[in-house]
Amino acid sequence: MLNDQELLRYSRQILLQHIDIDGQLKLKASRVLIVGLGGLGAPVALYLAAAGVGELHLADFDTVDLTNLQRQIIHDTDSVGMSKVDSALKRLSAINPEIQLIAHRQALDEDSLAAAVAAVDLVLDCSDNFSTREAVNAACVAACKPLVSGAAIRLEGQLSVFDPRRAESPCYHCLYGHGSEAELTCSEAGVVGPLVGLVGSLQALEALKVLVGFGEPLVGRLLLIDALGSRFRELRVKRDPGCSVCGSHHA
Repeated sequence: MLNDQELLRYSRQILLQHIDIDGQLKLKASRVLIVGLGGLGAPVALYLAAAGVGELHLADFDTVDLTNLQRQIIHDTDSVGMSKVDSALKRLSAINPEIQLIAHRQALDEDSLAAAVAAVDLVLDCSDNFSTREAVNAACVAACKPLVSGAAIRLEGQLSVFDPRRAESPCYHCLYGHGSEAELTCSEAGVVGPLVGLVGSLQALEALKVLVGFGEPLVGRLLLIDALGSRFRELRVKRDPGCSVCGSHHA
């Protein structure tokens, strides 16, 4: 049940008919893995902690650098040189002491990633490289866990939800294949801070929708964000029956 402090803390959220007490209890019982505590993971972790997701698993092997602070709003100047996980733990504990925080400070290999995904109800990919996104996607398909995936670079963002529990849902590999060897990172191409905040906030919103079961999550849809022109565009994405990752899973 929710205690008096929780009822007060989440009161504005509970007022929504789409969430109410039952939805808040679902959030309290939920376990979520956030892969990456950078520009995307920062708002994701902050909003999910504030919303009352009962157990947040935080995965990042990196340390806070001064160049991160322009966009990774969960960290501050005093956190420079600190593990991103430890920096996030400090901030999230201060925001909401009612939730449980599980730390993954080491890089996740195939086995540890599989175990981390199996231990939660939903995964948010907030990483910044294709190989990690592919590995997270494969682990989610294998464990049949929903995945909220976001990306942002320069002045462009993307967002989608992949849910292997739904037969019609594509996976990340259906959409992007084997990617590109020429893929750039934010450290190489740059990115504007509010854009990653926008994408990360939308990822958190999609996660709440999936966990509680309200609205229409971005399953089978890719949201494209053009920050330069302040435009949003949506593309329909179909599952590839021959996909090497999810094809046999859905057979």
